[in-house]
Amino acid sequence: MEILKKPLITEKASALSEKAGKYTFLVDKKANKVEIKKAVEKMYGVNVEGVNTTINASKPKNRNTKSRIISGRKSSYKKAIVKVAKGEVIDFYNEI
Repeated sequence: MEILKKPLITEKASALSEKAGKYTFLVDKKANKVEIKKAVEKMYGVNVEGVNTTINASKPKNRNTKSRIISGRKSSYKKAIVKVAKGEVIDFYNEI
């Protein structure tokens, strides 16, 4: 099972990583905090102090076209905020 899907890079997430050493990831819905901690430590080689998770609910979305309104839903996702040990950083841009 792929636990870490991708890092979430937004203005709010970037500010958290710079100030508090917390990094945000989109993760599999079935993953628990222990599995997320082990996956981050293995992939990035850092010591994780804590993991907070949240499941964001799906939302209805509408799109107007020439002929009609198309209704659908945006899927739900699980987000994990990982706090690393003081002095350690995760560099998402090293492979670019």
